[in-house]
Amino acid sequence: MMRPLLATLALLLPALPAPAQIFDNHVHLHDGEASIAAYQAQLKADGEAVAGYGAMWFGGPNQALAGDPAVIRAGNDGILALAARHPGLLPIATVRPYDGAAAIAELERVAARGVRLLKIHPHTQKFDPADPRVATLVKRAGALGLVVLIDNASILPGDSEKLFNLAIACPQTKFIFAHMGGLNFRFWNILALARTADGLLADNLYFDISATVALAAGSPIQGEFVWTMRNVGLDHILLGSDYPQFSLHRMTQALDRLGLTAEEKSLIRYDNARRLLGLAPPR
Repeated sequence: MMRPLLATLALLLPALPAPAQIFDNHVHLHDGEASIAAYQAQLKADGEAVAGYGAMWFGGPNQALAGDPAVIRAGNDGILALAARHPGLLPIATVRPYDGAAAIAELERVAARGVRLLKIHPHTQKFDPADPRVATLVKRAGALGLVVLIDNASILPGDSEKLFNLAIACPQTKFIFAHMGGLNFRFWNILALARTADGLLADNLYFDISATVALAAGSPIQGEFVWTMRNVGLDHILLGSDYPQFSLHRMTQALDRLGLTAEEKSLIRYDNARRLLGLAPPR
């Protein structure tokens, strides 16, 4: 009697929605396999799960990566090896724009090996986004089908303004600007105006809100942050943790506090990354 009763109740109860998928766009693996194990342990402890994550081997104030292409090549090979052993890990390579021909050669090498994301960092790699060598590099990346992820925490003067001009100068390259300008996020409301100028801006700008969303949620600036997200376009925003500096759980909790709809959060958590990076459809 009990089993038929349970079956009948199961039919009457509403089906629970499947948990929304997450792609963590911003993970630093400073210590290779050990970092992956620690990241996965943190996800499990926090009750989080990811369908995939974009992972880079470099990052932090002690990794300027200046002037040594051999170190960069070895690091890129390392993240590619990790990706081969860990399903769901999307490798993020790097080059230093001021390395000129060596940077272009390394870019072409990793692209041939299937890399889809290139990360460059003006602050730690000591380059100016307005330098013509940067435009040369990111144009080549776009031609090779790579999306270029650039730090945009407004640590350096003119950060957002220079990246805006870079995106205009390189319309065939898709960009993700990490941290959406940090506490200078208000600048990016300019996109609502720039899109009204014929021929000025291509549809090539995306943002990850790692770290910044945790600061904005529940704060006096939350309303402005959400307003900026809407002006940028909720279909152009990705979620990232910036692990190990922050946990993914902290980012998902912050995202849930912003008052967005379930559909809007699904865009940010997975769907936008799926379209931009060619990920698998949601299960």
